[in-house]
Amino acid sequence: MPSVISIRGLTKTYANGFRALKGIDLDIERGEIFALLGPNGAGKTTLIHVVCGLVRPSAGRVTVDGHDIISDWRAARSRIGLVPQELHTEAFESVWAAVRFSRGLFGKPPDAAHLEKVLRDLALWDKRDEKIMTLSGGMKRRVMIAKALAHEPSVLFLDEPTAGVDVELRREMWALVRRLRAEGVTIILTTHYIEEAEEMADRIGVIHKGELIVVEDKLALMRKLGKKELSLQLQQPLARIPEELASQPLELSADGWVLTYRYDASSEETGIAALLRRLHAHGIDFKSLRSRESSLEDIFVDLVRKAA
Repeated sequence: MPSVISIRGLTKTYANGFRALKGIDLDIERGEIFALLGPNGAGKTTLIHVVCGLVRPSAGRVTVDGHDIISDWRAARSRIGLVPQELHTEAFESVWAAVRFSRGLFGKPPDAAHLEKVLRDLALWDKRDEKIMTLSGGMKRRVMIAKALAHEPSVLFLDEPTAGVDVELRREMWALVRRLRAEGVTIILTTHYIEEAEEMADRIGVIHKGELIVVEDKLALMRKLGKKELSLQLQQPLARIPEELASQPLELSADGWVLTYRYDASSEETGIAALLRRLHAHGIDFKSLRSRESSLEDIFVDLVRKAA
């Protein structure tokens, strides 16, 4: 199946010489949830704005559902719904008027049934006659999503969709995203909440200083780059790790009470049994142990640190 979004050699250099994007190549598969991660200023929003036609690229080619974003911009843009990071809403309009107007902007015929479904899915139906200026920040963000869905796009960009909203609303939005994906909508999201990507994404892309440094299936990425930790609470504190164990991936806590061993989560041979034997041989006993596997946040931080 062809990609719904195809990006080749995408570069963006601003007038002041700053290169926000550097030769991006990326394919987004139809119906997937793709999470784009990166620190502030990495190029996430610039990439989204180029694909959505808000920023003109300096070089490269982008197609959306087979339509070039420059030569066939109207068709390409009609396939896209965008929920920007900033809250931009018509404060004096009602919720219903705002979503109806957004649908009309794309030349779509009136469809009250579709708009009602969107508002009900977002728990906005009871607010349809209220002016947007009277709504809470979380409700205003829901209105932004409703406007983006009003013209029935096949691709939805969510730029920091849950920034500044409470945990309950965040989880409701996660549920909405899953429903949209089930209906065939492709979702591309940027987020600062690593657990959001870990919870929802099929694939992860990490961008740093305008370059994609990794694009990988989420589970494969966590298997490939994930590490496990074994923490041993010692019977007696150590002043230092014995020289005979210096070659082991061990770390001693500042107070000397906890010894941490890190190993490859995907490896068949962990080395734990041999380590415990060697500790016993050196008279190092422990009273408890616990293991922990790397989270996506650990992997992300490690990737960015290595790319810096």
